[in-house]
Amino acid sequence: MKKRISVILMTAMLTAALAACSSGTGSGTSQSDAAASQADTAASVAADTSATAETTDAGETEQPAESELEGEITFWHSFTQGPRLENIQAAADAFMTDHPKVKINIETYSWGDFYTKWTTGLASGNVPDMSTARAGEVVEMINADAIIPLDDLIDSIGRDRFYESPIQEMTYTDGQCYAVPIYSHAYVMWYRKDLLEKYNLDVPKTWEEFNAAATAITEGENGEVYGCSVPMGTNDNYATSFLDVYVGSARESLLTQDRKPNLTSQTALDGIQFWVDMYHNNSPADSINFNTLDQATLYYQGKNAFDFNSGFHIGGVESNTPDLLDYIDCAPIPTPSGDGNPDYIVNNMPMVVWKNSEHPEICKAFIEYFYSPDRYIPFLHSVPVGMMPALKEITNDPAFLENDTIKKYQNAMETISNALSHGTYTAMEYGPCVEAGILANQRVIEGMFQDIVLNGTPVEDAAAAAEAQLLELFSAAE
Repeated sequence: MKKRISVILMTAMLTAALAACSSGTGSGTSQSDAAASQADTAASVAADTSATAETTDAGETEQPAESELEGEITFWHSFTQGPRLENIQAAADAFMTDHPKVKINIETYSWGDFYTKWTTGLASGNVPDMSTARAGEVVEMINADAIIPLDDLIDSIGRDRFYESPIQEMTYTDGQCYAVPIYSHAYVMWYRKDLLEKYNLDVPKTWEEFNAAATAITEGENGEVYGCSVPMGTNDNYATSFLDVYVGSARESLLTQDRKPNLTSQTALDGIQFWVDMYHNNSPADSINFNTLDQATLYYQGKNAFDFNSGFHIGGVESNTPDLLDYIDCAPIPTPSGDGNPDYIVNNMPMVVWKNSEHPEICKAFIEYFYSPDRYIPFLHSVPVGMMPALKEITNDPAFLENDTIKKYQNAMETISNALSHGTYTAMEYGPCVEAGILANQRVIEGMFQDIVLNGTPVEDAAAAAEAQLLELFSAAE
């Protein structure tokens, strides 16, 4: 246990120097306001009672009344933009109205800041009662003995109601599930239909076609629009995501089956070289320091012809350049041969309950409360197409489907839905493991790309050095 915590603290110190105010995947996107989720009536969820049954004078046994929820909790989440934040706050307000003795304090942090805050706060106990997380973080939290299993909550909500893949991804080697998924999204290839038409280009199916299309647009637009910028900033993990997109397209992983880093395989080396070349030929020089939001903003503003991200891109374009809404769409990730399904990056975003919480019963009750359709569907509609339901029945619920954005982008919905069934979180192709979290969160691959571009280090040498650095981090986590 002490060694596990020391590993978290060690990696936290590495991360703290890189922390920034930028958000991770999907953060920072403004959406049109969704109605706040309010519940006129809701079933009260009571905590388990430990009261002892009493015997009346008549000798009859009285059953104890359900205990009333009482206490104060802190909830950290990373839904930094207005509509999602507002829906979470509305659900908390409604829950507190139904449970007057409960107080929920909500604190909001970008994904990058959240990682730094919990890893540095773990030793001092400065962590919340419950929080959102990313799949890679969940395995690190489990390894640090920081969160509790939630199988009882999942069974109470209805295990069969959830899609199987997210539950499996959050079930650790001890057979227990430590997180509850609230939505999913997948990285697909976004493109500009009008630019493809302008240059008589088809939607790329291979990486060779992708490079040719991106180059044609970069040259044709004379720097006004880039074919595809390549983010290499070290304050989040977007360069890791780009490399994972390429490696996954060949149905390979950034980890080997025995959980060793896989940066020097031929496919990984090809992918590194591909993105380095793409940076030099089709990317603004500033993208050497781009984080997720910097990269996404180019697409939102119509200055990037292609990008790899989730359905959050629709809301970003709507807020920045709504005139382009009729000209954006997405397609499957290119593959080396153009055939078959790649392994996509899938993010199943969960909530977790922290082990130091004095009121886990309140945390669990609030999570279950949140899944009521009159709260859950407005939350999903705050980023339509960007946040795909974690509950099966919501996918076909008329109230969910009756949304203008969902109806307009049916192709995107189908493309992303297909991707969700053919992917995992970064480097989790062989199951959840702490090594995947370290690979995704420690910015080693980002540093590798910068070393190649800024210092001229050969790809093979930089990849080997990054592998050695990751192996050292993995060994410390054993």
